[in-house]
Amino acid sequence: MEAQPYATAPAGSPRLESLRVEPLLTSEFDADPAGVYERLRRTYGPVAPVGLMGVPVWLVLDYHEVLEVLRDDSQWRRDIRYWRARAQGQLPRDWPLLAGYEVRQTMFLDGDEHHAARLTHHSALRPFQDGHSPQGWELRAAVARYADELIALLAAESGSAGYADLGAQYTRPLLLMVTGKLFGCPVGLGDELVMDLWRMLDGGPDAGPATDRAAAVMTRLAAHRRQRPGDDLTSYLLLADPGMTDEQLGRELLMNAVYLNDITGNMVMNTLLEVLRGNATVRRSVSDGHLGETFHRVALVNPPVANMCFRFAAGDVRLGAFWIRAGDVVSPSAAAAHQDLLTIGTSPSVTPPRAPAPIWAGERDSTSAPARPASWRA
Repeated sequence: MEAQPYATAPAGSPRLESLRVEPLLTSEFDADPAGVYERLRRTYGPVAPVGLMGVPVWLVLDYHEVLEVLRDDSQWRRDIRYWRARAQGQLPRDWPLLAGYEVRQTMFLDGDEHHAARLTHHSALRPFQDGHSPQGWELRAAVARYADELIALLAAESGSAGYADLGAQYTRPLLLMVTGKLFGCPVGLGDELVMDLWRMLDGGPDAGPATDRAAAVMTRLAAHRRQRPGDDLTSYLLLADPGMTDEQLGRELLMNAVYLNDITGNMVMNTLLEVLRGNATVRRSVSDGHLGETFHRVALVNPPVANMCFRFAAGDVRLGAFWIRAGDVVSPSAAAAHQDLLTIGTSPSVTPPRAPAPIWAGERDSTSAPARPASWRA
């Protein structure tokens, strides 16, 4: 962790730990997160001190400030070792959100280490992103086949009842099937693994053990593909970086599984909901075949991840109305930022007539923060 020259916060400026913070995760937040964001914005401005399960954090609310945090890698670090409260032993020993951040993988690396890991992922993913390659064509055909099968099953099971659970009957199994195909799993991923991924994200009392169990499954998969390489992401990651240990690859697979089953699953579900709710702009972009535009418009009104991964200040810096001290933790809120963007209307950072760019699409490494389900995370 290299040292850099930074400004120094004025002596009289309040420290995060000295402020009286209100808990964020309340029944009010569960019922009306947008209302809570707006109240915090009126009270504090673009950045607000809040309590997150007993730990004070800076919640970044406004669009431009969120972009500033996400774009300045030298000031806002991913590595949890920058977090002063953690380094000084000030976090509760059983703080439930900590387990996910302790998994050292690409999302929580900085500098050259992060850049090298990104290159490995780009190399491994490239064949699957090319619709003209055999791997890309096969993956797309598999996704279409899985979707058709699940839709037919959903119609058969729900036709007489007139009721369907799109999460349990469509989105969840679809992403589970895609994960198994993409990762090259010799047997289907079970519901218990997905439940462990969700336990880790939800930050409940079982988050730590759930993380360990899921990581063990992925480490075994890494060892299997090292012995028996195939046409899958796991094997291509090993090909791109043969020096990775099974444990390192297992951690990367674990977090990729989280992103795929949580964020992508939320995006699929949110898109379906906006179409079913009659969102005219979303329906029009779907009808016109503009899927990229569709996802942007859906993400603006219903982002797949509400509050993004923590960042840690590498040095003192002013953000909003406050001075953030070196080692402070900030939580960029995509949901609050989108609310701000839609309220202020046209932004100089976007180009009409396209929908304004949602935060998660502009951030190179967006992911869901390990936290509570529903209104906090998704």
